[in-house]
Amino acid sequence: MRRRMTSALLSLTALVAASALAAPVATAAPQADRPAPAPAGWEAVTGTELARIAEADGAPKAAPAAGDDVSALAAEPELIAMQSVRNERFVAAEKNYPAPNTGVLRARSAEPAGSWETLAFEWDETTETYAIKSLANGRYVAVEKNYTGSAQNILRARSTSVGGWERFIVYYNEELDRWALQSTVNGLFVAMENNYTGSLQYALRARSAEPAGSWEEFYLYSLEA
Repeated sequence: MRRRMTSALLSLTALVAASALAAPVATAAPQADRPAPAPAGWEAVTGTELARIAEADGAPKAAPAAGDDVSALAAEPELIAMQSVRNERFVAAEKNYPAPNTGVLRARSAEPAGSWETLAFEWDETTETYAIKSLANGRYVAVEKNYTGSAQNILRARSTSVGGWERFIVYYNEELDRWALQSTVNGLFVAMENNYTGSLQYALRARSAEPAGSWEEFYLYSLEA
């Protein structure tokens, strides 16, 4: 199910952060520490520019089903569903997975059916980055750079506040009409592990040097009630 996207006005509102959970304190990143620019054809998207997120006719729309453990949201921000270009499935947060993979993000859902597939993108003007919050458990997505093996740099919705591990740069390719995410903690792009097996099949990992193909490319949709 591949859907092209056309420009639509969308506004995102920042959410209130709580105390840190196993992540660095949020500070303004020096320019020299920021990841290198994306390859030709990709442009970094600011908070204002993300307002042009696309919606094709017939694109999926779902009212997020808030779970009991979802934290209160400020000012009812617009919410986003991410669809992998590689396998055409929507990203979900596996909040019921046991440790150490609780909250891992996987592109495994056929539709954005509820809070598990609902993400809030929060723009930070100071760092010029986004934080991503899952409505499945009310946690921010972090890149697990200290994990080892096949799970290294995996994305998990597990943080209660935002630091360097929870910061991403969002890129858009106008010609392809696709999006890519770059982690600021390691400078690598998020890929969907299509060839993994078992519980981490389709897991998202910040492990690619550039958005070289469909593994690193996503469609973004606005979810409206």
